[in-house]
Amino acid sequence: MEIALGIILIVASIFLIIAVLMQSGKSHRLSGTIAGGAETFFGKTKGKAIDKFLSKLTTVIALIFVVLVAVIYLVQDKPNNQYKDDALDDALQGEITTEQTENSAS
Repeated sequence: MEIALGIILIVASIFLIIAVLMQSGKSHRLSGTIAGGAETFFGKTKGKAIDKFLSKLTTVIALIFVVLVAVIYLVQDKPNNQYKDDALDDALQGEITTEQTENSAS
């Protein structure tokens, strides 16, 4: 299951990158206005519709990406944490032993 979620996460990240790169920048519209771009009325409307669609698509893909990352984090096995906990326990036990030997030596 983790492998399938990982593959879906990779595909979602690729779609997210593509959706962001396909959007036109905010300065693109401004430069066309200043330079007196030769767009027709329908061309302007069509461009705005595509930008709205890409903006909504980017939002949806970003939400899917965030949810997938959270699900993968919650589903994953945590064998490394066991080793960290054991190391922490050993370190704490070492401190207790060191403190006991220092107190008994005094």
